[in-house]
Amino acid sequence: MSGPSRLAPVREACRATGTAAVVNAPGRTAGDGCRSAISSFVLGPDGALLTRYDKIHLSGEENAVFAPGTTEGRFTLGGIRFALATCFDNSFPEVAARAAADGCRVYLASSFHDSAERVARYAQQARDHGLQVLLANGTGTGGSDAGCGLSGAWLPSGERVATAAEWTGAVPGDGAELVLADVRDHITLMSDPAVAAIPVKECGEPLVDVRTAAPALLVAENPHDTLGAFAPLREGVLQRLLAAQKALPDGLRLQFVEGYRPPGLQRRYFEEYADGLRAAHPGWDADRRHRAASRYVSPPEIAPHSAGGAVDLTLVTAEGEPVDMGTPIDASPEESDGACYTGAPDLPPAARAYRRVLNAALTAAGLVNYPTEWWHWSYGDRYWALTTGAGHALYGPKEPDGR
Repeated sequence: MSGPSRLAPVREACRATGTAAVVNAPGRTAGDGCRSAISSFVLGPDGALLTRYDKIHLSGEENAVFAPGTTEGRFTLGGIRFALATCFDNSFPEVAARAAADGCRVYLASSFHDSAERVARYAQQARDHGLQVLLANGTGTGGSDAGCGLSGAWLPSGERVATAAEWTGAVPGDGAELVLADVRDHITLMSDPAVAAIPVKECGEPLVDVRTAAPALLVAENPHDTLGAFAPLREGVLQRLLAAQKALPDGLRLQFVEGYRPPGLQRRYFEEYADGLRAAHPGWDADRRHRAASRYVSPPEIAPHSAGGAVDLTLVTAEGEPVDMGTPIDASPEESDGACYTGAPDLPPAARAYRRVLNAALTAAGLVNYPTEWWHWSYGDRYWALTTGAGHALYGPKEPDGR
């Protein structure tokens, strides 16, 4: 049975817990005599397949049984770019070097090493390439060797920050929780050059007013915008919101807060927030201030809101009562002490659960989240293209008159 058809229990576990998983299993191939590949299947928090990586560097008897992969393992999750490598792949320094050059922040290694000395080499790999390294090392017997366990995590400095138990016999040790360092400083921000480098091929899809085009969608009142400039969205985004609403559990619905934002207003918001950072941190240079501002307000030249491709929203009860999302919508990193980040630690259990519900519905509908703001979701813009691997954005900036 092929790998994907056996992953149903893992998919369900991902959906139930809002976590992602990497599972190693044989994967069917179309060529090379239909030999299987040694594959890594990456499942997202919604249970969907994010990517599949086939081990490139085969060793020993593997060459007689399996087909080698031909492409690098890459995926983006939560705004962070990950690299994948399997066992013998990790013996080739150029694998990690290419991952770093390709903008990856985290290197996920699946291996079956038989000694603590071999596991310890991952510290140097982290230092050499400035990567966070996470190793899942096998335990027990396999062929003529025994996996020693000792799965672990290393910071880019080479410091080991988590270690699982060593396997020493027929009964594995108790293990240890593996926790990477706080990844909030490693998120790909809107200010990243990789976002601006995404080309735009405007598809011409119209902006529609959600208040009239989708009466089933609950729209929050905006007392600061009596003209309703906040209400338009690209038609494709609105259709995906309606699909997400249908996927929500009974008793919950989406509440639309803001969609389109005129470019002039976006520029004003960005400059005002950057000015506040300048006053609070006079020692920061312009580049650092620009990056920090983009955690909360997108730089005007690439803003998803100004393309009509982004929406700020929340969950409410069927009666329209708010639920605990951990912070108010539009809470800044400073106001919320970072709790505005979608994956922020130490959230109340209810808030974490509601965020998982929101994430699952919107992700399944094809939208992507900006991980510094749990309420910000988009489709068709440059950040969406970078996150999903699309070759270009579908939507470019629009002026209020539709140009």
